[in-house]
Amino acid sequence: MGPAPAISFEFFPPATERAEASFWTAVDRLATLQPSFVSLTYGACGSTRDRNDRILRALLRREDLIPAAHITCAGMARPEVDALAADWGAAGIRRIVALRGDTPGTATQFTPHPDGYRNAVEFVAGLRRIAEFDISVAAYPEGHPDAASPAADLDHLKRKIEAGASRAITQYFFDPEPFLRFRDRAAAAGIHAPIVPGVLPIVDFAKVLELSRRCGATVPAWLAARFAGLNGDAETSALVAAATTVELCRRLHSEGVEAFHFYTLNRAALPYAACRSLGVMPVPVPTEEAA
Repeated sequence: MGPAPAISFEFFPPATERAEASFWTAVDRLATLQPSFVSLTYGACGSTRDRNDRILRALLRREDLIPAAHITCAGMARPEVDALAADWGAAGIRRIVALRGDTPGTATQFTPHPDGYRNAVEFVAGLRRIAEFDISVAAYPEGHPDAASPAADLDHLKRKIEAGASRAITQYFFDPEPFLRFRDRAAAAGIHAPIVPGVLPIVDFAKVLELSRRCGATVPAWLAARFAGLNGDAETSALVAAATTVELCRRLHSEGVEAFHFYTLNRAALPYAACRSLGVMPVPVPTEEAA
């Protein structure tokens, strides 16, 4: 393999004091790997705004991390979204993960807010007018569920990049081939911004199945076979999950992938192991004697 890749991590706002303690433990451990940035997800229609704001500002005060704020435009008027972005920009947030999001409630088809951004292309352009943000957007190697066709989905990604996004981070996947084909198709379509694979280490296979059904990600038969019969066997499941994540990351790295984005689920062990397998080494923590 070549030089160690760049890495970044995604977290979500913890809902309880106990979960927050675990959250910061995970952040502290992964921070030693010097990620390019760490992102914090954002609830639909700002449902976790207070927690997001507090944690983002705490991350911003750290000298060892660069935080990125997730913002979705679904269900919100433009002035509200713009004010949120401007507020975080004024606080010092320079990185944004800009997502369309889904219509609140039980609607199965996206409907923009009457006074909101109609799609992620408009949203990215709007953010660029607010501040000089470094903007990441979403990409879908297996196609977005709402896309009319793979070509239309790719064209939409291209327009997001042209509107001002710096990179695309993909939805998670487990087979490398769809990502590699997508990367080739994107390059052929004139998309030259980095396309960063989103990697989801499998903490709970049953939950991965449920999540994948909702978002349209494919769970291959070979992966289901690996976890078959392991319900209640946490130790073996963790070993299988680690091997699966490392296998995927090393294959992608061998194909020239230079950056990875890990969906951590607020747990450090599997992302940390995958990064170490890619040659990403932690920064030594100074001892009291050295200090």
